[in-house]
Amino acid sequence: MSTPTMMLFTDVIPPSAPPVYLPGGARAIYLREGSAHLETDTTTQFLSAESGMVTEGQLTVRVGAEGATIWRWELVSPEQAQRSQALRSAPAATSELALSTEFDLDPRFRWLMRLDSVTFPPGGTAWTHNHQGPGVRICRNGEITIETEGTRNTYRPGEAWAEKGVLPVLAPTTPDESTTFIRCFLLPQHNRGVSSFRVVLPEDREKPNTQRYHVFSERLLDTVY
Repeated sequence: MSTPTMMLFTDVIPPSAPPVYLPGGARAIYLREGSAHLETDTTTQFLSAESGMVTEGQLTVRVGAEGATIWRWELVSPEQAQRSQALRSAPAATSELALSTEFDLDPRFRWLMRLDSVTFPPGGTAWTHNHQGPGVRICRNGEITIETEGTRNTYRPGEAWAEKGVLPVLAPTTPDESTTFIRCFLLPQHNRGVSSFRVVLPEDREKPNTQRYHVFSERLLDTVY
C-alpha cells in the first residue's frame, strides 16, 4: 500500500506581502479570505475569497492589497511528513497546522485530488454513506456532527477532521443555520467528474439528499508516494 500523509494548514499572509514560494508537490489551495494569484510553471490563476485550486508542482502565491487567509492541503511522503511544511522564507506570514493524517492508498489505482464544498440547509443530514477515497475536511460555517467507527464528534468553523472514505459516516448538521465544509480528498481516476457519494443503508436510499456540492478543482496526480 501507498501511505502518504495529508496535512492541512491555515496560512495568513499579510497585505502586499512578498511572494510566497512553495516546493513541488500535490496540494489544494482554498482562499478563506482575501485574494491571490497562483502561479505554476505554465499557468497563472486568480483566486478570490471562497474559491480554490488543486496544483501539482512548484507554486508561487502572490496576495493582493488585502492579504489572504488560506486553507492549504499538502500531500506528502512519510519522510516529508517529518519535516516542516509551513511556509518557507516568508517571515511576515503565519502557518498553523490544523490536521495531519496518514492514508492507505491502493497503488494499483491512479488517484486524483479534488477540492470541493458541501453545503447543507439548516438541519440537513448526509445519511449513512461512504466515499471511494479518504480526505480531510474543515468546517467553514455552521456545525456538523460526524458519527463513524463508534465515535461521535461535532465540528464548528475552523475545526478539521479526516475521513477514511470506505468506512460509513452519518453526518447531521445544526438546525440553527446552514452548514458548509470544505473538503480535499483523494479518489480513483474513475471518479473524475462524478460523485463518490454512496448511501450505505437500504432504508436511507429513498430519503432526500439535501446537501449541495461545488467542485472548485480536481487533478489527476502523478505521484501519491
